[in-house]
Amino acid sequence: MATDGLPLDQIIHGDCVEALSALPEKSIDLVFADPPYNLQLQQALWRPNMTRVDAVDDEWDRFAGFAEYDAFTQAWLTACRRVLKDTGTLWVIGSYHNIYRVGAILQDLGYWVLNDIIWVKWNPMPNFRGVRFTNAHETLIWAQVRRGARYTFNYQAMKGLNDELQMRSDWHLPLCTGKERLKLNGAKAHATQKPEALLYRVILASSNPGDIVLDPFFGTGTTGAVAKKLGRRWIGIERDQGYIAVAQARIDAIQPELFPAEAAPLPGRRAEPRIPFGALLEQGLLRPGQSLSFGPQPGVTATILADGHLRCGEVTGSIHQVARALQHAPCNGWAHWYYVDEATGARRPIDALRDIVRARGDAGAIEEVTDGE
Repeated sequence: MATDGLPLDQIIHGDCVEALSALPEKSIDLVFADPPYNLQLQQALWRPNMTRVDAVDDEWDRFAGFAEYDAFTQAWLTACRRVLKDTGTLWVIGSYHNIYRVGAILQDLGYWVLNDIIWVKWNPMPNFRGVRFTNAHETLIWAQVRRGARYTFNYQAMKGLNDELQMRSDWHLPLCTGKERLKLNGAKAHATQKPEALLYRVILASSNPGDIVLDPFFGTGTTGAVAKKLGRRWIGIERDQGYIAVAQARIDAIQPELFPAEAAPLPGRRAEPRIPFGALLEQGLLRPGQSLSFGPQPGVTATILADGHLRCGEVTGSIHQVARALQHAPCNGWAHWYYVDEATGARRPIDALRDIVRARGDAGAIEEVTDGE
């Protein structure tokens, strides 16, 4: 991976738009952004026992109005889009105060939304005035730079975190509290510090070891800390020197620095070499004229043609097109067509034959290297 001109594993002091403009184009794999929410707080918040709530009243969250906030949002999202690779993705988190405006601007700039994630907080702050529902969630938008481009999604890793069930878009995670909450002189070091559990899931899902993760609103460095623990390279941008000092000390204290290769998550099917259906014919694993059944039980069948197409009644097309016609819905033909194993008589999914082709390719590569030596 080319990293020329990148300040890897460093915190850049300054405005994020200016700092991003100095980075090489299409050099970043993943951006996680926790921008100001524009909370528009007009007065102090008090608990029923008359103690004051430590709310977000910092200068960095103050904007003259929606127009100023929108211009700010458009500027940093545009700057991030320039530095992201075509295969890169961006995560941005917000609340009802800002996330809808951010989402509209993001789409206007050409990002393509992949998911919105709801972070459901186990322990939300109550609504002390009792005039609204308790705000118990925040929203994350996950978007790719260019619609249709290949992007990283470690599906199997997400299933592994979720007891082998598909990871859903509602994430139940606690707020950042206790020992994880960084403090200075007994007060919070940052008003909106995010829990490491949230960044762990984001970074593990959408990047690979060695990838470059950038956070344009670095704060106290949660993104950098988790990226380091997961073997990613990171870049932070932060304009507050106090936050930088806290973040740097936090990240420097993390050991070990190297992410062991054996701890990397299992790659998903998307990461494996693409094998066309025709390769199964070319390598003699299937033959023209052979029948495939649609599903593991005898029933609907299709005939394999010499060009790799299937014919089922009046329908002719690829394994995906014919399956789609039978199911009347989009589907992956590799998972639906079955062949009869002549050695055992058992029906097996054709997807198992792709693994044989891949194994032959790996063995051929090893043999070629050996011969070259």
